[in-house]
Amino acid sequence: MENKHRFCVIMCGGIGSRFWPYSRSAKPKQFIDFFGTGRSLLQMSYDRILPLVPKENVIIVTNEQYAPLVKEQLPELNDNQILLEPARRNTAPCIAWAAYHINAIDPQASMIVTPSDHLITREREFEKAIEAGFDFVESHDALLTLGIKPSRPETGYGYIQVGNPESENILKVKTFTEKPDLQLAKVFFESGEFFWNSGIFLWSVESILNALHSYAPDLTNTFAKGIDTFGTPAEREFIDREFPGCVNISIDYAVMERAANVYVECVNFGWNDLGTWSALYDNSPKNAEANVTQNCRVLAYESKGNMFAVSGDKLVVVKGLNDYIIADAGDVLLVCPKADEQHIKQYVNDVKITYGDKFL
Repeated sequence: MENKHRFCVIMCGGIGSRFWPYSRSAKPKQFIDFFGTGRSLLQMSYDRILPLVPKENVIIVTNEQYAPLVKEQLPELNDNQILLEPARRNTAPCIAWAAYHINAIDPQASMIVTPSDHLITREREFEKAIEAGFDFVESHDALLTLGIKPSRPETGYGYIQVGNPESENILKVKTFTEKPDLQLAKVFFESGEFFWNSGIFLWSVESILNALHSYAPDLTNTFAKGIDTFGTPAEREFIDREFPGCVNISIDYAVMERAANVYVECVNFGWNDLGTWSALYDNSPKNAEANVTQNCRVLAYESKGNMFAVSGDKLVVVKGLNDYIIADAGDVLLVCPKADEQHIKQYVNDVKITYGDKFL
């Protein structure tokens, strides 16, 4: 039987600068169909949650400039299901607003919070994990995060060290560690005690509001000023006035790394946060030369391990190119070794300094 008290919050306001030049400020990566399926990452996130949460209980939180894109891609949602941030203030203010909004609708609610740009390949396993997570937070005063079993010593993810088991696959959290260097990542990987931090959370509305009140009082003091507006037409006016003044802080720093009632559900459902071109390369089909052609025409001679993403009808012809990213977005062409893709954010900053916002 469908549980009417279960809600989903999909965070959809990021810019995705590491996917530049395909991901641009006008249309970030969550709105792009990277796999040629006819569904963007946002639409795939929405489709994935529908077996678990009533359609009317799905909430999208995004920047107000993306309202037209959200409505175009998810036309079945009504305006009350799309929360438009007037400024970017990281995940803690985003989650706080969503929690107060849901609390006004249903104080007994539980909620999953998920980014809009993840790839999950084993969706049935995902559904089982989320069902188990909901069951746990609905019977415990708990803040639950999903930990991904690592497959390699990755330096691009945060890590969670697990402690004592609470139930099957759910353990107490001992420590959080931000993105480690390679040597420390190897130690984490080999120990078996650490899981990747997925950025997917479950909790009851009551538990997260209590935690925010305890550990992020500046946030809750701000939202408390408009407590009577949530769920009414006045909510929009209150948010426009107060939200830009919220502290810019992640939910990890604000709450998860400080609270005592934090747990991790250890899962393995084919997760990738698709944060980089290399992540897209790793999760895309490859030809005999290990090249990936992202919906484009390519003739590659003596070239291996490349990622080609070219818009329009352009034909790409290369020879002697190995392990590169070639991304053509019409007005911008990026040619970069995959091994150097961590510099793409710096390239974006340099472009802004040199050319303003024209190519961003």
